[in-house]
Amino acid sequence: MSKFFPKLLLILAAFLAGSFFSRYRASTQVASRVSPTSSPVSVAQINQLKIQVLPPQGFTFDIAWGDLGQRLVKIGVIDRAKFDKLFAGQPDLVKKYLDGSDETSITITADSAQFWVDLLWAAGLAQKSPVLDSGPMQASGDPGRFASTGGWTLGKKSAMTYYSQSQLIPLTPDQHERVKSIAENIYRPCCGNSTAFPDCNHGMAALGLVELMVSQGASDDQIYRTILAFNSFWFPQTYLELGYHFSKSGTSWDRVDPKLALGKSFSSGPGYSAVKRQIGTVPGLNDAGGGGCGV
Repeated sequence: MSKFFPKLLLILAAFLAGSFFSRYRASTQVASRVSPTSSPVSVAQINQLKIQVLPPQGFTFDIAWGDLGQRLVKIGVIDRAKFDKLFAGQPDLVKKYLDGSDETSITITADSAQFWVDLLWAAGLAQKSPVLDSGPMQASGDPGRFASTGGWTLGKKSAMTYYSQSQLIPLTPDQHERVKSIAENIYRPCCGNSTAFPDCNHGMAALGLVELMVSQGASDDQIYRTILAFNSFWFPQTYLELGYHFSKSGTSWDRVDPKLALGKSFSSGPGYSAVKRQIGTVPGLNDAGGGGCGV
């Protein structure tokens, strides 16, 4: 027996070593799946991504605003004195879109992002809409309890005085149905709801913008691309990180399908959180901030 004992020890040692390395490899593979890591990225790449997602000059769209601002003030959903006070540092912008009657384009930048949230919020809130009258906002029986209604303090009266009361944007029944269909595909990272459930300011603002663009005959792609630009300036941190995610997958931000990016898998709160877990912390993308759901 002593003749075979050394060989037996060698076989046993080899078996134990193989078992150890097998367990080590398996545990390493599991860790790589659950631990978010980011590949090194250069400062130049980060800067290029920021320029694509949040260009300093912003985005300009051929959307006729006309005298909609005047009409929002006239019906009282916007109290001009409150708006002037809130945007005292941007008097030219306020004058242009609340006093003007022939504006044919809209530009959103980092500086004007909050202005457009509030102005479009007023439009979405007051516009007569089946989305507001028979959609998820009515499910609880009290649409006045949401942030998009109870949080609106820039009118002359309470928000529910104006809720879905005015034909500000002319839409046919078919166009209203199209608004609903598009809105159901647009999400925002502050919650898990689509624009068809506009329970916060960004959702109500996006609804108003969709209604305005549908009334002017914009294509679905144009609408999704426009909302993606607005969402990007409303939630800059989120969309920089989504842009990074797509770029690591081989798709530059300017080639991303806007409908896909705005969908539940990416732009909803849970969708974005899942992406965030995948990419982890990316140096240089942690200081962009994001929008709140109030005035």
